[in-house]
Amino acid sequence: MRDGFTMHRLIRLTLGSLLFAAQASFAAVDGKAILEKVDKNLAPESYEMYRKLINIEPDGSRKEFVIYTAKQGRDSMVGLFLEPPTDAGRTTLRRGDNMWLYIPDVGRPIRITSLQSVVGGIFNNADLMRLDFSTEYEVTAVEEQRHTYRLSLKAKTDAVAYDRLIMLVDRAELLPLTIEAYAASGMLIKTLRYRDIKDFGDGIRRPSVLETDSPLYRGYKAVMLFAKIKRRNFRDEVFTLNYMPRIKELR
Repeated sequence: MRDGFTMHRLIRLTLGSLLFAAQASFAAVDGKAILEKVDKNLAPESYEMYRKLINIEPDGSRKEFVIYTAKQGRDSMVGLFLEPPTDAGRTTLRRGDNMWLYIPDVGRPIRITSLQSVVGGIFNNADLMRLDFSTEYEVTAVEEQRHTYRLSLKAKTDAVAYDRLIMLVDRAELLPLTIEAYAASGMLIKTLRYRDIKDFGDGIRRPSVLETDSPLYRGYKAVMLFAKIKRRNFRDEVFTLNYMPRIKELR
């Protein structure tokens, strides 16, 4: 009897361990699939779009920018400033973890970093030239809630602007609702909020507004408005340093 009881208990423990391992494995795979679907729903792999950025200061004053953006594949992006007139003609380039700013009066690309901001305010260069989340982050945990998924994301390399993200995803739409961005120290850097889902055509249905605030910039706020997102493929030369003065030719 004792041997039978021991064997029965051992089988139960073994099956329990296997079930736990399977559930853990499924959660990891499922989390990766959710994040990749979020990326796909936010934008095609290659596209062009227009954005208006609004920096709002505590006294209510605002500064606005209009930027044309083109992205190809998972790691290449360019931008062209259209407004205000003082910034018109400036261009940006991102290739992987490398970023540059071209200023016509300077006449050559200047290397910039992800934590800097070519527009000032709370949005940094990583926000303006964001690659797919699944390119830069891996899912470390998934929490299923009634209407949302809560994804914990960890940066794959030290070159990524934020060490850790907590992303709340709408379960029905598989689109982000909020993202909390943290430094390696655990300090909250900013919170990003997506809203106003819009149909941009050609199967692209995503939030048209992104807002952010930061405990590091009390009273400040920034808003990004998305418009005219369209699928488009580009030549490889578009995403090179030599092409930066010519990005206006894409429009």
